[in-house]
Amino acid sequence: MKLKKEFIVHEAGDETMLVATGKAKFSGLVKGNKTAGDVIELLKTETTEAEVIKKMHGKYDAPAGAIERDVKKIIAQLRKIGAIDG
Repeated sequence: MKLKKEFIVHEAGDETMLVATGKAKFSGLVKGNKTAGDVIELLKTETTEAEVIKKMHGKYDAPAGAIERDVKKIIAQLRKIGAIDG
C-alpha cells in the first residue's frame, strides 16, 4: 500500500496535515498527531501494514498492542477517505 499522489503532506510543528488535491474524491484536510505523521511518512513509499507496525515498534517505546491498534486505526481512516492504494 502507498499514499496516493492526490494527497499532499504538510508538517507544522507536532501536527501533520494531509491535504486532498482537486483530483482526490475526498475534499478536505486531515490533521493528525506525530504518530499519524510517522505512519503517513512511511506510506510515502510502497509498504505493508506489518512493515509499518514493525518500524513504529522501533521508533516508539509503547506496548505492542497499543502500537498495532493505533497503526491499524490510522490506516483504516486513510483508506476510508481514499488516501492510500492497497
